[in-house]
Amino acid sequence: MSILDSKIPDGPLADKWTKHKNDINLVNPANKRLIDVIIVGTGLAGGSAAATLAELGYNVKAFCFQDSPRRAHSIAAQGGINAAKNYQGDGDSTYRLFYDTVKGGDYRSRESNVYRLAEVSTNIIDQCVAQGVPFAREYGGLLDNRSFGGVLVSRTFYAKGQTGQHLLLGAYAEMNRQIGRGKIKMYTRHEMLDVVIVDGKARGIIARNLVTGEIERHSAHAVVLGTGGYGNAFYLSTYAMGSNVTAAWKAHKRGAFFANPCYTQIHPTCIPVSGDHQSKLTLMSESLRNDGRIWVPKHMKDVEAIRNGSLKPTEIAEEDRDYYLERRYPAFGNLVPRDVASRAAKERCDAGYGVNQTGEAVYLDFAAAIERYGKEQAYIKGLDDNDMKVVTDLGKKVVENKYGNLFQMYEKIVDQNPYETPMMIYPAVHYTMGGLWVDYNLMTTVPGLYAVGEANFSDHGANRLGASALMQGLADGYFVLPYTIGDYLAHDIRTGPIPTDTKEFDDAENSVRETLDKLINNKGTKSVDHFHKRLGKIMWNKCGMARNEKELKEAIKDIAELREEFYNDVFVPGAQDEYNEELAKAGRVADFLELGELFAKDALERNESAGGHFREEYQTEGGEALRVKEYQYVSAWEYKGQPSEAVHHKEPLTYENIEVKERSYK
Repeated sequence: MSILDSKIPDGPLADKWTKHKNDINLVNPANKRLIDVIIVGTGLAGGSAAATLAELGYNVKAFCFQDSPRRAHSIAAQGGINAAKNYQGDGDSTYRLFYDTVKGGDYRSRESNVYRLAEVSTNIIDQCVAQGVPFAREYGGLLDNRSFGGVLVSRTFYAKGQTGQHLLLGAYAEMNRQIGRGKIKMYTRHEMLDVVIVDGKARGIIARNLVTGEIERHSAHAVVLGTGGYGNAFYLSTYAMGSNVTAAWKAHKRGAFFANPCYTQIHPTCIPVSGDHQSKLTLMSESLRNDGRIWVPKHMKDVEAIRNGSLKPTEIAEEDRDYYLERRYPAFGNLVPRDVASRAAKERCDAGYGVNQTGEAVYLDFAAAIERYGKEQAYIKGLDDNDMKVVTDLGKKVVENKYGNLFQMYEKIVDQNPYETPMMIYPAVHYTMGGLWVDYNLMTTVPGLYAVGEANFSDHGANRLGASALMQGLADGYFVLPYTIGDYLAHDIRTGPIPTDTKEFDDAENSVRETLDKLINNKGTKSVDHFHKRLGKIMWNKCGMARNEKELKEAIKDIAELREEFYNDVFVPGAQDEYNEELAKAGRVADFLELGELFAKDALERNESAGGHFREEYQTEGGEALRVKEYQYVSAWEYKGQPSEAVHHKEPLTYENIEVKERSYK
């Protein structure tokens, strides 16, 4: 039997989750009061899990490195959250959401987990409405929906372009209620730096108080990681600048397998890089592709004129524009999945048609949508729909109601009015589909250690469909983990409190102190950011939107050498026992320097293209990803002291309910 036991229940796909809930162990309410659970990370996944477990009666200790759970990166999500409610009556169903998610993930996700995700998606919307989340509504009062890439139905619930913020505030409000009851003890400005394993089980963490520098021990009967993704290994990304891999990587070094690290999502609609001194990138929601049309000039003379400022994009005639997504993918048009749209933009820019000074930007144009909506509104109001000033004014108001905050954000950053001139966009690192390997219960290979949301690998395969991150985070936290963790904790009702004065806690704390001492006492000459930027360039150039064998081998070598240089020459000012953000940053970059090597190693091992993993050697004649059936598995890596020595395990992926076929969006 494989070392990876996914614990997928038997029986028909549609019955697995119900049967599993009926079969697993439970902890009765009186006994829940005897059990402690640590939750690290308080974004949508961690926050919803903390609130729900506390509501059930468990004693929860919640940790986040921000000054408030409200500052979790989940708040940055813009476009919406998927659910198979079929309010639009356009043919949606649980199966359709399941199918789209598996197909969108390029048939590299676990079938049973994805079906469960689709099954509980409708409950998420009801839960959030009950919390007061102000989803957009249509005229009749029903919740409104819009489309996202990779699907043919409208299933995305949204609150303008601020959906993540409102969903997070809902979870945060529920957390606050439990904090007020004393069921959640909240530790803000604390960073987890190790997992403590006692008798083979996760029994606590070592955390650093980021304000005082104090090292603390915290014990529990189970530990849950909801710490997000590792896209900041690329330095420039749409992630919050503090987002990191440290908690997941420390868990990996304590025995939790790391799955599919090379599966990283490149988002097609981000504000382009503006210069070498930039510290992060800004996302423009994928929802904009509902109404925005993506194009570049057809003729090189127009490209050159735009770059030298002698021609405006609005002056280019319709017949001289290349709406390349509509041309290449007529069935889905601008709403192809993110990996497809991103590679198509790169192809046009590599061919020389990029429209900004760096040649790495395409246009996202709302002129047609403004005219279409304006004519509709003019007709409704009995106005002249041939009066273009009236039409334009009315159309802008409709677009503003749908996307106003996104347009405002773009104008503040770029200093261009997107109502008057097309937005410029280019792909950027946005999400990581890889993460800690978990079974059907969301438990890692370390008993008692769970991973939820983006911190695990389970639902998205090689490419995440838009609006499914929020769905997965809340599904895991509100509706999956609260059931499955009871199956494990049922054996701990007589265990009693876990002591922290044991050898295991001593050893873990000493290991943390040793690492911090090494960083703070290093007499180097270069800043942490110096090394982070260099890592980012290696990752983007050799492990980014396109990869090949030669450059991946170079990346593995380059990252190993950079890591050695980092430990020899990094300079961290200040002291350990004080507020020292540079020390915290140094620890995170040290972990990125190990993860980056495993990332490249995983990409090199996978001799195929699938979703966000695009190997130049494996593509169709039309430039699309070429899957290879023998790689239809989850890569799970076991830590053995160095990334170069990691042992590769495989979880085969079987599809009994979906025919695996060409992933066509034409």
